[in-house]
Amino acid sequence: MIKKMFFIASLLFTSLFVSAQSGASKKVAEAIEAFKLAMISGDSAALSALTTSDLSYGHSAGKIDYKAQFIRAFASGSSDFVTIDLTDQTISVHKKAAIVRHQLKATTNDNGKPGNVNIAVMTVWVKQKGKWVLAARQAVKKA
Repeated sequence: MIKKMFFIASLLFTSLFVSAQSGASKKVAEAIEAFKLAMISGDSAALSALTTSDLSYGHSAGKIDYKAQFIRAFASGSSDFVTIDLTDQTISVHKKAAIVRHQLKATTNDNGKPGNVNIAVMTVWVKQKGKWVLAARQAVKKA
């Protein structure tokens, strides 16, 4: 009888833990979608609200931007995403941090010059004041 109760309690605990994880993962996914839409629209206010004050944004060519540089690039048009398609996304939540990996394919119009992007991206999201915000991003070119 005690073994049955222990087994049932273990199942309930595991179920609650998985449910909490999936709820957090869903919130991170929602933040990622909002970030993607803000990048496409070039909405500086939304980009600012979805990133930490000490954002580190690594490009696939090796350039590193911080928050002000990152937002200025969208405001000036030097970084202009027309479309963004994220695939093969994984989200791993660890308390108030999440590691996200995905493939990013996009069409761009940087400084009026059309282009295409095909990169692998890893981002780190943190929970601040009850919402998920981007703390770090690193992209690498795909072979």
